[in-house]
Amino acid sequence: MRWVYLAVIILFAVATIVFAVQNFQVVTIAFLGFSARTPLALLVAVIYLLGTATGGSLLALLRRSVEGAIAIVDRGTTPQGLLQGCRR
Repeated sequence: MRWVYLAVIILFAVATIVFAVQNFQVVTIAFLGFSARTPLALLVAVIYLLGTATGGSLLALLRRSVEGAIAIVDRGTTPQGLLQGCRR
């Protein structure tokens, strides 16, 4: 299954690179009153890298949360603060 994920990532990256190479015209970006003129290829590359970084960080955070929850269930304990005011 790891090879399938790797193949999908490589295909998406290649498609992004092909799109960027074919779109070198300058575009204007406006956000919160700021505007900038930049080549579309650069914009696509930056957005792709930001998405990759944030997606990887989110995946790592979710994986750590799930592993922590599984460890708590396996130990049969509850984390501090979860049962505030409750005593066993």
